[in-house]
Amino acid sequence: MSNEKEYLPKIAMSIQAHPDDQDFTVAGTLAKWAKAGCKIISVIVTSGDSGSNDTTKGADYKPVLAKLREGEQQAANDVLGISETVFMRYPDGELVASLALRKDLARLIRIYKPDVVVTGDPAGWFYGNGYINHPDHRAAAEAAVSAVFPSAGTRLIFTDLLEAGYEPHDVSRLYIHGSEKNDTWIDISETIEIKIEALKKHASQLDTHGIDKWMRDWAKEDGKEKGLDFAEAFRVMILKNEEEK
Repeated sequence: MSNEKEYLPKIAMSIQAHPDDQDFTVAGTLAKWAKAGCKIISVIVTSGDSGSNDTTKGADYKPVLAKLREGEQQAANDVLGISETVFMRYPDGELVASLALRKDLARLIRIYKPDVVVTGDPAGWFYGNGYINHPDHRAAAEAAVSAVFPSAGTRLIFTDLLEAGYEPHDVSRLYIHGSEKNDTWIDISETIEIKIEALKKHASQLDTHGIDKWMRDWAKEDGKEKGLDFAEAFRVMILKNEEEK
């Protein structure tokens, strides 16, 4: 798909494994959509409560860290203009693409009825020579993709959802970040500073010195192919044409 005209959803749902995943990857796009009037639901599958190697902390620190990281994500989402945040509180570092997770995500899709779901690439294992993709990222993405299709839109999958009153919903587009087969580039020149500000809210996880340059360099690299100053790149699956609604 070319960038002939950037698509603007009315409702979008971002599904990511941990607090800060969204802000490293797709926050510029989400902020741009939010500024244009899109309602955005941010779904965070784990609370990132394993995200510390501090030798002075024990297992009893996990609930403290979970609360801290949820607060950081909420602050980041406030910066981005995201209207609602859902913390699913699955175990950090132990996530699998289980039927239970797929059903929980299908329920959320049926409740909020997004036009677009934004998630990672479940096939993304290695990036460059220095980064192995976190298994939670892959698990969250796999469950999200399977929830989008077929679970959210098929009436007789998870019939208990139907019995509880959650009618099927067909997502129109799936935006996949971290793909090696990008076909859509979102110009985030107007929101790159918002993205950086949101990312800095995750102070428990990163030294914010240098984040400005890091994020700009990434966005410049993504935009280079299309002549954009700053961009975020996606593979987009068009699952339902607008005229089919």
